[in-house]
Amino acid sequence: MGCDATSTAALASAGLTADSIASICGIAGDFSATDYDYGVNALAATAELANGLDHAYMLISAFLVFFMQAGFAMLCAGSVRSKNVMNILIKNVLDACVGCMAFYFFGWGVAYGVDDDGKASSVIGAGSFFLAKNDANGGFKDWKGFLFQWAFAAAAATITSGAMAERTQFAAYLGYSFLLTAFVYPVVVHWVWDSNGWMSAWGGDDSNALSVIDFAGSGVVHMTGGVAGLMGAIMVGPRTGRFGPDGKPVPMPGHNAALVVLGTFILWVGWYGFNPGSQLAISDGVSAEVTARVAVITTLAAAAGGVTAMILHYSLYKVWDLIAVCNGVLAGLVSITAGCPVIEPYAAVIAGAGGAVILWATGKLLLKLKIDDPLEAFAVHGACGAWAVIFVGLFATEGYVAQAYGAPWGSKPEYGIFYGGSGALLGNQILEVFMIFVWVGVTMGGFFFSMKVAGFLRSSPEEEALGLDESKHGGSAYNMEKV
Repeated sequence: MGCDATSTAALASAGLTADSIASICGIAGDFSATDYDYGVNALAATAELANGLDHAYMLISAFLVFFMQAGFAMLCAGSVRSKNVMNILIKNVLDACVGCMAFYFFGWGVAYGVDDDGKASSVIGAGSFFLAKNDANGGFKDWKGFLFQWAFAAAAATITSGAMAERTQFAAYLGYSFLLTAFVYPVVVHWVWDSNGWMSAWGGDDSNALSVIDFAGSGVVHMTGGVAGLMGAIMVGPRTGRFGPDGKPVPMPGHNAALVVLGTFILWVGWYGFNPGSQLAISDGVSAEVTARVAVITTLAAAAGGVTAMILHYSLYKVWDLIAVCNGVLAGLVSITAGCPVIEPYAAVIAGAGGAVILWATGKLLLKLKIDDPLEAFAVHGACGAWAVIFVGLFATEGYVAQAYGAPWGSKPEYGIFYGGSGALLGNQILEVFMIFVWVGVTMGGFFFSMKVAGFLRSSPEEEALGLDESKHGGSAYNMEKV
């Protein structure tokens, strides 16, 4: 028995070429109907293989995203003074630990949970707390999804810690890390990525006029972490001595440029799990194509950000600034994370280069406002995250949007205004930026303000002067014993 029309169509839809289909069907024809039911067994095996491949791809992507924690740790360690290295590193380690507990307890349920009827509101999830069984899920099974999303949640918390480095009490850090990953960040995830969310493009009924394109989370992850960091930096105040009596900033460079470079490269590698992995599948032809394109687009934006930062800083200061180049690469990566599956390669270069300029301008603005952000966390993640989300509304192409998203807005895809789009997508993207800024600003700003009033936010001047390693963690990160 060979292949009937239904079996042939199913094999083609799985991405097999005509030659491969002919070969498979020829072999199948050698079996009699009593020997082998090709239509049932072969297609079932194909489906099992595809499912296994998608699981493996998501798990590997989750591992890469989690490995970004090592990149953040090295970046943070190199960007602070040597007397605060252990303090920032333990915070990075606990982002993973506290974030895991918080996301397990509440975060997943807030982001993706449903009630016993399989429903949730458009604003917040409604079940699966502690990954518990309910009548809708019949026992939790989305293990790959939990691991992938937890790695994203931990990244958001780590962004925040960099903005408040070198002067924040440890208890305050533990509090905001838990709150961010248990509630504040998951609410944004629910809005944009859950099928029930009010800004989601994944609802399945093709009728959400407010759908946004934030593929891997320039807004959801990076803006959330960046705005939380901005609120923390404002509330905790600048490091002692960061601004002179005349109000001008006093340089406080990090102690190890090599760690900054190492962290940057680790983050760049991890981004290949962050962006391509957000396709969530690779077994079919369309997913494989989108994944490969996203990887190339991501690379172009990162490179453009680094080169633009180098040119900009040399033009202004006549210095080939290594740290600026590293931050430019990160700005480029953040700037492409929202729109990586829906824009052309030339637009990726524009996005990355624009991100480097926005990074520089935002950093200057914060210094004018006397806001001290040691790692430029808001400039890199908050400002460039907003730029990335809005950029989609300008440069998204109709064909790529249709391929990656379909038409969740109604009868046809929405796309960028520079390609003739109606402007509806751009309006939605601006709305996402506004809502994230308001939501995170109010919730995390309120938390930091309450901690400040209670006296739990900032370390004492004596502890800060001595260094948080010696005053809080039992010694220096660098034990240089004299022989």
